[in-house]
Amino acid sequence: MGKTADLTVVQKMTIDSLHKEGKTQKVIAKETGCSQSSVSKHINREAKGRKRCGRKNCISNRDNRTLERIVKQNPFKNVGELHKEWTAAGVSASRTTTHRRMQDMGFSCRIPCVKPLLNNRQRQKRLAWKDWTAAEWSKEWFSDESKFCISFGNQGPRVWRKRGEAQNPRCLRSSVKFPQSVMVWGAMSSAGVGPLCFLRSKVNAAVYQDVLEHFMIPPADQLYGDADFIFQQDLAPAHSAKATSTWFKDHGIPVLNWPANSPDLNPIENLWGIVKRKMRYARPNNAEELKATIRATWALITPEQCHRLIDSMPHKY
Repeated sequence: MGKTADLTVVQKMTIDSLHKEGKTQKVIAKETGCSQSSVSKHINREAKGRKRCGRKNCISNRDNRTLERIVKQNPFKNVGELHKEWTAAGVSASRTTTHRRMQDMGFSCRIPCVKPLLNNRQRQKRLAWKDWTAAEWSKEWFSDESKFCISFGNQGPRVWRKRGEAQNPRCLRSSVKFPQSVMVWGAMSSAGVGPLCFLRSKVNAAVYQDVLEHFMIPPADQLYGDADFIFQQDLAPAHSAKATSTWFKDHGIPVLNWPANSPDLNPIENLWGIVKRKMRYARPNNAEELKATIRATWALITPEQCHRLIDSMPHKY
């Protein structure tokens, strides 16, 4: 009875129960009829945990550090490429093990955040930009155009990153301003979204003013009433044209001084992303079906979602 292996299942369970009650090993040995050394060995073994079973781990901590270094050097590689480079470094592992090790280290495969390509002057303007509270941002009426395609399957390269690394420079994908080839215009505030306008032609100042007249002013009046609001738009040619500036002055609508090439600051970009993710598995056959899908998905955006996005504005710059 001196060895732990000689203890019966009932004795082990009784020892565990008495140990949880706070009784000493001497008392436990007396009540179970076991030797004190057997009780001590059993309790100590349970505290350390059972001996691991199964195949021996052939991947060392050094191998794990090698894989992490490979991922951080180029986080846009896929699992196959990372596995090939890891095994080339002398590690014997399967593709599945490579993937599992990356997940164990906290990496997950995500769509990379887009980093606008800014010059020094634009960076300085962003740094000196609005330092408003969420309450002040709630008076904004944000707008933007977005291009929707019939197929949403290809969302570009993905990036391996850990939690909290979304804005890490090595995990960002650089972008430049897209040419003006848009299909839909929309607007949002902290109270909800406005109606969508599908654009049939190239947007010039006259077309844009017509959009504002019929798709911006009515919902703004409904949402804000007699209260003041500030309209947000980017610096696209049709938006910054003199005729458009005159239109805003004639209608008494103040316009936010928006920094150039800064779509990442606009919360409506998040809404476009939400809509496109919801439409990821949609398969419209033509432009009319695509428009209907966009309308239906846009209608699912709740005021609570808009409010949360506006509340996040003070943390964006």
